[in-house]
Amino acid sequence: MRMILGCAMAVCALFLSACSGKLIVFHPTETNPASGAALRGTVRGGQNPIAGSSVYLFAVGTGGYGATADSLLTSAAETTKDINGRYYVTTAADGSFAMTGDYACPAANPEVYLYSVGGNTGAGINLSAGLLAGLGPCNNLTPSTFVTLNEVSTVATAFALAGYAVDPTRISSSGSALALQGVTNAFAVISNLESLDTGEALAVTPAGNGVVPQSEIDTLADILEACIDSNGSMVTGAPCNVLFGNAMLPTGVIHPNAKAGGIQPDAKNGAVQTNTATAAINIARNPGSNVAALYGLLSGTGAPFQPSLTQAPNDWTIAITYTGGGLASPDGIAIDGSGNAWLANSGASAISEFQYDGVALSGDAGFSGGGLAHPSSIAVDASGNAWVTSLGGALSEFDPSGSPLSGSGYTGGGMSSPWASAFDGSGNLWIANQANSSLSEFQPGSGWASGSPQTGGGLAQPEGIAVDASGNVWLANYGSGAVGSISEYDPAGGWVSSSGYTGGGLSYPAPIAIGRDGSVWAANASGPGSLTEFTSAGVATDSSPFTGGGLGSPAQIAVDGAGNIWVADSSPNAVSEFNSNGVAISGSNGYQSSGLNSPAGIAIDGSGDVWVANAGAVTEFVGAATPLVTPVAANLMTALGYGQYAVNEP
Repeated sequence: MRMILGCAMAVCALFLSACSGKLIVFHPTETNPASGAALRGTVRGGQNPIAGSSVYLFAVGTGGYGATADSLLTSAAETTKDINGRYYVTTAADGSFAMTGDYACPAANPEVYLYSVGGNTGAGINLSAGLLAGLGPCNNLTPSTFVTLNEVSTVATAFALAGYAVDPTRISSSGSALALQGVTNAFAVISNLESLDTGEALAVTPAGNGVVPQSEIDTLADILEACIDSNGSMVTGAPCNVLFGNAMLPTGVIHPNAKAGGIQPDAKNGAVQTNTATAAINIARNPGSNVAALYGLLSGTGAPFQPSLTQAPNDWTIAITYTGGGLASPDGIAIDGSGNAWLANSGASAISEFQYDGVALSGDAGFSGGGLAHPSSIAVDASGNAWVTSLGGALSEFDPSGSPLSGSGYTGGGMSSPWASAFDGSGNLWIANQANSSLSEFQPGSGWASGSPQTGGGLAQPEGIAVDASGNVWLANYGSGAVGSISEYDPAGGWVSSSGYTGGGLSYPAPIAIGRDGSVWAANASGPGSLTEFTSAGVATDSSPFTGGGLGSPAQIAVDGAGNIWVADSSPNAVSEFNSNGVAISGSNGYQSSGLNSPAGIAIDGSGDVWVANAGAVTEFVGAATPLVTPVAANLMTALGYGQYAVNEP
C-alpha cells in the first residue's frame, strides 16, 4: 500500500549484557506458536565446508536502533543451547545443517536471517569466522528452502542491512510501520546481489534490468575468506588481524545505530564478538576507508570467488544500475512511502517509477499525460501521489499507480520555468520559478494560493528549494551571480530574508537541503564545488564553505536520517558524502560506480539506499546511508509522529 502509515512503536523488553569473547545476551520476544518450516543449508569458507560451526536463526528486532535481534530456535533434539541461553544447530563435517521446524515465526512475521559463528575449514577452529544469510519473511520459508552461508551471502546481507545493523546480533529497527517497510525492502535487495541457494554473486538482477558489480562483491568475499580460512590468529600481519584492524570503526567513532549506550562495535569494549560478519557490516558503513589495505588481503589468482577485481577500487560501495521504465535524461528523483523511486525525465514528456528492488513499474515508455512537457522536478505527497513540474509551465499530478489526475496540467500561479518543488508539513507544494525569479504555492484541493507568485526576499533565478520543520521555505538563488544568495519565506508566503542571505563562500548555489538540526545546506556549482551551511537564522557558519569528498559540479543534494549530506556530482561522475559538521566522509574522488553518468538527482530511501538519477539510468548505492522517512514531506508532519526535524529515521 503506497501511503504513509502510522508510526506507533512496538518496543520489546530486552536484557543486554556482555561476556568477553561471547555473543550478546538477550531474551527473545514471544512468538507465534505455529512452527516454522524446516530449513536446510551449508556453511562454507571459500570453497571449503566449515565443520562444527554454530548456526543461529534470528528475526530482525523491533526494540529500537541498536537493540538486539530475536533468537528464534527453541529446544529440540538437534539443537544446542549456548551459555547465553540461545539455541543453535551445529554443522556436520561437510558443512551441512538442518533446522527441522524447531522455531516459530513471530506473530508480526518479521524478516529473518541466519548467523554462523566459528567452526573449522581445515586450518583449525576459527572463532573469528562469522557468516550471514538474509532469508526474508519468516512465513515465506518452505521445506524446500536451501541456504548457502558463505562470504558472498555475508557481503550481500551486510550491505543490504547496514542501515539497521550494528553487528550480526544487533540488527533492529524502531518497529514503526515505515521502519518495517524499510527492513522488508532491504531484504528484497539481497536477492539482487546473490543467489540464496548457491551463495554466488549475481551479475544481473533477477528482473534483468539491473547491472550488479559482481566482481566487487566477489572481491569483498575473497577478503573475508582470507580470515575465515585461517585459524583466526590475531598476530600482527595475520589475515584476521589485518581485516579487523582496517574494517572496524575508528577509535572514538560511534556507530550510527549504536544508540543504546553508544557502544562501538569492536573487540575493545568486550560487548561484541569481533568477527568477519561484523567486519563486513563496518565496511558497508565505511566504504571509503582503508580500501588499499583491505584489497591487499586478496590471495591473487587463487582467490575462491571469481571474477574478482584486478586492482583496488576507488571505494567499497556496492551500486546497482537499473535501466528501462522509460528513463530519458532524468533530473528530479523522489522516494515514496513504499520505498519506490519516481523520476522526472527531462528528455521525454514522461516520468518513471522503479520498485524498491529496481523492477521498472512504468513500462517501456514511462507514465505520460497530465500536462507533462519536459519535466524538471518531482515530489511525492503523503498519500503517495507524484507531483511533477514541467519547464513548459504546467504542474502534473499522478496517483500511486502512475495514472494522471491533472488533465492537461494545472497552469497559472505565476509558474515560469519551474525548476524545483517541495511539500511542506501541511501538504502544500512550493515551486521555485527560475525564469521570473518567483515562488508559487499550490494547495491540493483548492488550487493556487492567493498571492502566487511571490517575489522579493532576494529571489534571483532560484534553482533549489527546501522546507524546514517550522514550515519556512528556503531557496537557492543561482542567478545572484558569483556571490550567490539564499532566500527565506515564512509559511504564509512572506519573505523573511529581505535581499537574501549571503556569505559562507556561496558561488552559484543551485541545490539546497535542510539538515537534521534545522541548518540549511546549499551546494555551490562554481569552481571545484563546495557546500555552504547556514543556521536557521540565515547566518553562514564560520567554517563554510566545505570542500573535498570528491565535490566537482554538484547537481543535487539530499540529507539522510543521521543528518549526513549526500551530493550528486555531474562532473566528475561521483557521489559525495559529508557528515553534519561538514567533514568529508567520502574520499577525494567521492564514491564511484561504472553506472554513474552525469548524475543529476539524488534521494535516500527508508532502507538507507542512495538513489542517483543518471542520463538514461538510475543507480542504487546499497545500504550506504542511514535510513530516512519517505516521502520527504512525511518528515514534516506531526500527525505522523514526526515534525520536530526535517529529516528523521523511520
